[in-house]
Amino acid sequence: MFKLALIGAAHIHTPGFVKRILARTDCTVEYVYDHDSARAAANAEQLGASVIETPQTAWDDPSVAAVVICSETNRHEELVLAAAAAGKHMFVEKPLGLGAEDAYRMADAIEAAGVLFQTGYFRRGTPIEQFIKTQIDAGAFGKITRVRHTNCHSGSLGGWFDTDWRWMADPEQAGCGGFGDLGTHSLDILLWWMGDVSRVTADIDMATGRYEGCDEFGEGLIKFASGAIGSLAAGWVDVAHPGGIVVSGTEGHAHVDNGKLYFKSQHVDGAGGGDWSAHLPPAQPHAFELFLDAVGGKEVTLVGAREAALRSAVMEAMYQAASRQTWLTPVGC
Repeated sequence: MFKLALIGAAHIHTPGFVKRILARTDCTVEYVYDHDSARAAANAEQLGASVIETPQTAWDDPSVAAVVICSETNRHEELVLAAAAAGKHMFVEKPLGLGAEDAYRMADAIEAAGVLFQTGYFRRGTPIEQFIKTQIDAGAFGKITRVRHTNCHSGSLGGWFDTDWRWMADPEQAGCGGFGDLGTHSLDILLWWMGDVSRVTADIDMATGRYEGCDEFGEGLIKFASGAIGSLAAGWVDVAHPGGIVVSGTEGHAHVDNGKLYFKSQHVDGAGGGDWSAHLPPAQPHAFELFLDAVGGKEVTLVGAREAALRSAVMEAMYQAASRQTWLTPVGC
């Protein structure tokens, strides 16, 4: 049995993480901290934990093995650097940083501390994304020329960010709006699949104007070092999302339509372009569950801190490129 501390409870995914912790038998939450005392108290009551006035209490307690940081993004750096200095394993909700500078500082501190790190890129565990990653690595597509991944919902249309989660529609606190919030998942998958980035651009805009100064949707382009062109779409103003994945190569092709994967490859027996959904691997545990498993001593694969920092840097470059209407090379690429 190991002990956790919930340090910041602002993120919209916090209730889901609380439920996952309560469903486990190998960990408990000792402390909850948030600068919003009411938010801290509400989560502490659910978890049977103590509210602390400062995170220093958690840093100083050697019985706390790991911390879950779900604060506003602009509060990440202070908390992450302190957690690393205290030697605490940490789950930090995505995105890691506001941009390249703070994200890389956090990655440096995490790596220097030698602690476990994970962030919320759960799409890596889905059967379709896993399968495509395996086939890319195996060369089933030949030379990949185009790759696309999208991630959209109707959050802005539904007013999801009107009250408790309002900060997520404030780029000063969140570092981005709808494009960056959901697009970081698609960006993670594209980089996980395709590797090094040469340059990026994007077009990002509002649709409803519901959240002043906050973007709600966008399209990004990535030129990979391999020569492939990647595209991603993301936003909070979609009333449907029937498909969102395409991989096109000289010897193979894959696309998703209403949750079904269609796959063609010269290198895979029977892969003639039809529905391949029956051949997918099982889903992996959610990214948050993998973190808890790792703290508990299981050997699992986590997202690296430098990987997470790179995603913050690339997304920042997309926003800057959209503002300047140009292409940019992200910091660290």
